[in-house]
Amino acid sequence: MSKLLNITFLLLVLGLSCFLSCKGQPDLKQLGIIEPTETEGVDEGINKGINWDNEQSSISYIPERTTFSPPDQMQMRSSVTSTAPTSTDMISVSGSGSYVISRTYPWPECGVVQLEKTMPREVELNKEFEYFITVTNLTNSTLTDVVVDEDVPDNFRLSRSSPVADEESETKLVWTIDSLGPKGSRRLVVSGMATYGDSIKQNTTILTPVIPASANMKVVQPMLKLTKVVPSEALLCDTIPVKLVVSNIGTGAVQNVRIVDTLPVGLRTTDGRNEIVINVGTLMTNQSQEFSVELKASRIGKYVSKAVATSGSGLRAESAAVTTSVGMPVLTIKKTGPERQYLGRPVTYEITITNKSDVAARNTIVEDTVPDGVNSVKATAGAKLTGSKLVWEFGTLEPNASQKVLVSYTPTRAGTFINDATATAYCASPVTDSMRTVVAGIPALLLDVSDVEDPIRIGSQATYVIKVTNQGSANATNIRITCVLEDYVQYVSSAGATSGVREGDTLRFLPLASLAPQDKAAWRVVVTAARPGDVLFKVIMSSEQLTRPVEETEATHLYE
Repeated sequence: MSKLLNITFLLLVLGLSCFLSCKGQPDLKQLGIIEPTETEGVDEGINKGINWDNEQSSISYIPERTTFSPPDQMQMRSSVTSTAPTSTDMISVSGSGSYVISRTYPWPECGVVQLEKTMPREVELNKEFEYFITVTNLTNSTLTDVVVDEDVPDNFRLSRSSPVADEESETKLVWTIDSLGPKGSRRLVVSGMATYGDSIKQNTTILTPVIPASANMKVVQPMLKLTKVVPSEALLCDTIPVKLVVSNIGTGAVQNVRIVDTLPVGLRTTDGRNEIVINVGTLMTNQSQEFSVELKASRIGKYVSKAVATSGSGLRAESAAVTTSVGMPVLTIKKTGPERQYLGRPVTYEITITNKSDVAARNTIVEDTVPDGVNSVKATAGAKLTGSKLVWEFGTLEPNASQKVLVSYTPTRAGTFINDATATAYCASPVTDSMRTVVAGIPALLLDVSDVEDPIRIGSQATYVIKVTNQGSANATNIRITCVLEDYVQYVSSAGATSGVREGDTLRFLPLASLAPQDKAAWRVVVTAARPGDVLFKVIMSSEQLTRPVEETEATHLYE
């Protein structure tokens, strides 16, 4: 009931508005309304093509259906074109076996809804018949809550309605059309029968909704979003790229957008500032802008930061906190090998490099300097000889990983050899280790004793030649030669690298101070054969390098 009262009130307002704004209040005579006389009844009105409502108001007969132009969506004015006078009351249109009652609501000049009621002209008593109610939306807008109110007279018994009425009683049928689209129609069917012989007077009323004069006011809600992207890891010698993306993820423009990023201690922009300030300007709906900045760290460590975006209207957005771990590879190198080696023998070194940091060491390289005075250079596979250096390229050395290489040199001279190895990597401090090796020569003395002639006749002289050769790699020092003479011979003379001194049957030569590698020294001893037999000429050699004397004997046959 409250809804009906509200709609009725709105209908009265709308009707008054249309009546005053469309064409003013119509003249009843100009509209062709015929005032009834006392002698004119309902039946006569019907016979004359005039229908009466329950208040006995006359409704003009129109041979052709009146057509109305739909009102503008934003205004309630309408243009009416008709072939006969129009009325605010229902009018009937004759048809074969039936007639149509047509009316527009809330006012002919301002039609919103058109009602057409198709009725049979005659019905039989107690025999079921049906009639139709058609509701049409004359506007370009969707109408809601259109109420069709149908009175049920006393001499009409309802059989059914389609669709079923929302409210149904012995005196009334009410349909509520929740939604009626632009220019759309809805047809209602009522079935029943006449219960006694009197004219059935059906009254139909439509309560139309008010079409408001609508004005749209867009409500916007701008919203800022800020994203900061940094690498999770960086090296101390690298620049750190920072990407800042600010977006308007709401609706409506955001003006005077500004990004501020205060950097933690130890981080600076490449031009030395400790704060990033970016004036973005205006961001439209769904617009984003991206900015790139490069930073530099002054020391290793973890840097946590976030940026803030603000607008002139007070909007604010913070990025999520981001962390960058700044590290630096730390290399160690260890070189091991013999501290002493003999000349002519290879000297082998082992070089070990280790990454002692928690970041990878990229472009890791080991270089070993080849010392002077060596030959026969050998190394672990992968080494390249570049100038006077052996070079290994290992690429990336992971944290706490190690690499080992071997290198071997054969010295060509005695002396002290210093060998350096250096390891480098990208962003790492180079490290060096040295190994000192003393290379000593080895004297190798060869003693050779021979007689010039053999056999020797008694009374003739026999000559013995003593030769000493240093076949080693170092000087032989303090070389002593001693000869032992048997009684088969008699000493005559001696000569050579050093002079000899006879002591009975022993001949001792003075010591030879030094004999260089590959050098030779010789002595000669002359004796006379004294009696026949096989004589043995014995020579004994000693030096500072020999741990025991070397003896050599030459046999000579003496005859008569």
